[in-house]
Amino acid sequence: MRRGVEALDLRVWDRVSGLPWGPGHRNAMAHLDSEVKEECLREDLKFYFMNPCEKYRARHQIPWKLGLQILKVLMVTAQLVRFGLSNQLVVAFKQDSTVTFKHLFLKGYSGIDEDDYSCSVYTQEDAYESIFFAINQYHHLKNITLGTLGYGENEDNRIGLKVCKQHYKKGTMLPSNETLNIDSDVETDCIHLSLQILTKNPQAWKNSSFFSLEFYRLLQVEISFHLKGIDLQTIRSRELPDCYVFQNRITYDNKAHSGKIKIYFDSDASIEECKLLNISGSIQKNTQYVLVFDAFVIVICLASLILCTRSIVLALRLRKRFLNFFLEKYKRRVCNTDQWEFINGWYVLVIISDLMTIVGSFLKMEIKAKNLTNYDLCSILLGTSTLFVWVGVIRYLGYFQTYNVLILTMRASLPKVLRFCACAGMIYLGYTFCGWIVLGPYHDKFEDLGTVAECLFSLVNGDDMFATFAQIQQKSVLVWLFSRLYLYSFISLFIYMILSLFIALITDSYDTIKKYQQNGLPETDLQKFLKECSSKEAYQKEPSAFLSHFCCLRSGNRFHHFNKPLKVEIRLCD
Repeated sequence: MRRGVEALDLRVWDRVSGLPWGPGHRNAMAHLDSEVKEECLREDLKFYFMNPCEKYRARHQIPWKLGLQILKVLMVTAQLVRFGLSNQLVVAFKQDSTVTFKHLFLKGYSGIDEDDYSCSVYTQEDAYESIFFAINQYHHLKNITLGTLGYGENEDNRIGLKVCKQHYKKGTMLPSNETLNIDSDVETDCIHLSLQILTKNPQAWKNSSFFSLEFYRLLQVEISFHLKGIDLQTIRSRELPDCYVFQNRITYDNKAHSGKIKIYFDSDASIEECKLLNISGSIQKNTQYVLVFDAFVIVICLASLILCTRSIVLALRLRKRFLNFFLEKYKRRVCNTDQWEFINGWYVLVIISDLMTIVGSFLKMEIKAKNLTNYDLCSILLGTSTLFVWVGVIRYLGYFQTYNVLILTMRASLPKVLRFCACAGMIYLGYTFCGWIVLGPYHDKFEDLGTVAECLFSLVNGDDMFATFAQIQQKSVLVWLFSRLYLYSFISLFIYMILSLFIALITDSYDTIKKYQQNGLPETDLQKFLKECSSKEAYQKEPSAFLSHFCCLRSGNRFHHFNKPLKVEIRLCD
């Protein structure tokens, strides 16, 4: 050691910064670590809000969800078309069977219903003949029908007809003297006519006291019976046939006692599993292919469901990181608009459609295998899921600025449109109730509230205006004048004012969006944060890969990512 050396200076020098290690250096490194965290968060946010093409260019990440959604659109649509064609055969068979039953069991049926009922009778003789005609037709069904129909068991597990009549308990009526003495209590009497009774003595049951009707206190006569049928037209489509049970009901309605008995025919068809089917050919193989296709659709939707759920979970974690960072650095909370930016509504829509498709596909497989017959529920699930799937395609068109106008306009105008519709709905309901109570007795379209609402909605869209004006009965001059004031005021108010304002709200939102696209959207805290640059020039020069590498290794040795050892130097001081 040299002479004159008074002290030994032993210090640790950092090779990266060139500064001696000390408390100030620790603060600098802590500040450096905070900026790196901020930059990592900014990089993750930018990557999250990229579209699939930008993500692929940034990190070469294959857009699996995009490819899966495209495949799912094709698969779900093909499945729906296939099911729709099969369901169309079911609907056609039910409708044709109902028309057949009306011609078989209703005497004098013209083929066209009279309003909401099938036909009507006006004399006692016609009423008896109509009732006896339906019973005789049931008796000789197998000899007269052209279809594959047979007798079915009713609720009591009995084959035959059930005839019930409802009438007032007792009473006398003398219209000439304007005298009425009646007990308003209603009695119901029923009789069961089996095939043995109808075959043994055809005239005995007609002479029964049950069919001695007192029309002045008769309310209605109801004939109910069950029939079975097989739909063979599905064989042409290489599908297994369906077995049906038809619950038929003929009602002779005399509640109004106006001299006109309305005859209603109702037929409820339910599909049951055929017990013994022995069909040769390629039907069984075709059924297996369809089941395999449905299973593949379920797998595709399940994969889409998992990926979208995973994306939502990662987005919620990223939002939590951003909220904590923003609160820590800026000492305030992020606005609700920025928080909702992390919740991708398209993913929620995809998840709902995937769940509905999976459940609907399972039901379709069971229907195809003839284990279930609930066509309606399956149709609702598959139809709604396909609607959501095709609506979700708009998301990918929204990545292009020229196609994004529709989505942005709907999003901007929706709150104002809902508030406007709430106010307009009050006026609409007022016109609905008023039209029903005043014009109901004089116009067919105003008989009940549902029909009134539909009629007014048609008028708003300019449909059937002249017919609505012309069908008002002119029995009352006061009501006729009121109807003109009512219809003219409604049409003028809703078409020329409310509908125009409704369109103006959407047009205003569209103009606002067009201005934003030209001049730029107002920046939120989230967007400002994404545009900020690091204050350190060193980090501006470093590539994003370095930041990602730092974030990954941050949980280990705090300074291992520099890949440079600390330099220890011994300096002698004079």
